[in-house]
Amino acid sequence: MDNSRTTAERRFAASRTSQRLLSGERMATMRERLAQLADLEGLDVQPDVYGTDGPVRGLEERVAGLLGAEEAVFFPTGTMAQQVALRYGAELTGRRAVALHPLSHLEVHERQAYNQLTGLRGLWPTTEHRIPTPAELASLGEPFGTLTVELPLRDAGYLLPTWDELAELAAAARATGARVHVDGARLWSTTEHFGKPLDVIAGLADSTYVSFYKDLHGLSGAALVGDAGLAGYARAWRHRHGGTLYQQWPAAVAALYGLDTVLPRLPDYVRQARSLAPALGALPGARINPARPQTNEFQLWLPHSAQALNAAHLALAEQEGTWFVSRWRDAAPGLAMAEVTIGAPALEWTPADVTEAGTRFLELVTRQDTTRP
Repeated sequence: MDNSRTTAERRFAASRTSQRLLSGERMATMRERLAQLADLEGLDVQPDVYGTDGPVRGLEERVAGLLGAEEAVFFPTGTMAQQVALRYGAELTGRRAVALHPLSHLEVHERQAYNQLTGLRGLWPTTEHRIPTPAELASLGEPFGTLTVELPLRDAGYLLPTWDELAELAAAARATGARVHVDGARLWSTTEHFGKPLDVIAGLADSTYVSFYKDLHGLSGAALVGDAGLAGYARAWRHRHGGTLYQQWPAAVAALYGLDTVLPRLPDYVRQARSLAPALGALPGARINPARPQTNEFQLWLPHSAQALNAAHLALAEQEGTWFVSRWRDAAPGLAMAEVTIGAPALEWTPADVTEAGTRFLELVTRQDTTRP
């Protein structure tokens, strides 16, 4: 092993040389990504200028059609798109409170930008690991302009409600005069669970945000989807936020590629996640959350330190060419959690393969635990 390399460099190299990958995708170089995009058709045209034409406009029209909306507006980041959606809801309703989950991306991963940038207030109808009920919305005791629902709720285990629960919640919010906004960064992977197409799912909301890199493996970018009124407002505020870049065609082309090549396979990934998860859950001391994955992503918990688990994962990849489950985080002393993402490489795995690799992985974990000072 080359001790001069950083852990990140070793992970990158191990991902590329592993013969088997259970969680995630094989990491690509910049040259490989550029070559992938260069091979696509339709590139011998003028690129977009400030997002008004070219592949950016084509992507907006494609996403609006997929989600059954009047308009879609491209944004460089989802954080920016969500701030605009919540601001629009506040101005339209005259209410500056937002009902959201405390584990939502807006609270945990966006530095509460809705409050810091726009001055909105967050209300938590529930702290349970699920979406709120209509009764919990009513118990807030004060009006809110927008209800946000993250589908799936990542930090609770990529959890999704039932279709009836979601429909009832949306109806309850609208009955109060509020708008419904879906944080759908990973909405693409929810159709298998709901048994509904994307346009029907998004049709429950007044606005929906989708990401182009989380499920679709794009370079970056997001879209905010809704009616023409929201779209005009979004373009104005995107400009004010500094999000109307001169040219954004690389992100748009990569997103279109993801819609063509990854989106059709996501239901297969979800079904494979459900097939493999029981084998992971049967490993000594392991727990899966949720017990039956609702998307192609879920949590794996093991009674070991994150340090030992991460070291064992890298050792297994470097020494034996098996990329198992990585990026462990300590949740409590002697207990760690990692997020499992089932993608194309995992379609080759069987439950027996998971058991075999998991057993070897835990042998290396035990060695790390016993040799650690």
